[in-house]
Amino acid sequence: MHNKETDFEGKINSLKRSDFKPLLNLIPKIQATSWFGKLKGGTKNKDGSICMPYYEENEVVSLFRSIAYDIPIIIPFDWGKWEKGRKIVNNPYFDYRTIDRITICKIITAIVRNDRFRF
Repeated sequence: MHNKETDFEGKINSLKRSDFKPLLNLIPKIQATSWFGKLKGGTKNKDGSICMPYYEENEVVSLFRSIAYDIPIIIPFDWGKWEKGRKIVNNPYFDYRTIDRITICKIITAIVRNDRFRF
């Protein structure tokens, strides 16, 4: 049976530390960012129509997403039902050094793909 997730494990595990450098180099910019996105629109035009609300993301968000796909570390799996990941992400005291590379990539995948639903 063909398992997309298993196929990606080999790719992810074969990545060298240097392959992650573009993402790691982004950390200072992420830490210096005061906002990651803003809800815009929703205003009434002169003719009475409403400008539909939309989300304007900070450049660092777009850059992070682009780098994650370029490396590539986005894993195809059912991230919306991944309870273990939800617990990890919602625990402010979780030590990310205790998890393997695949789990870290799953967390990044869930965050990147979470553009409609709260993870």
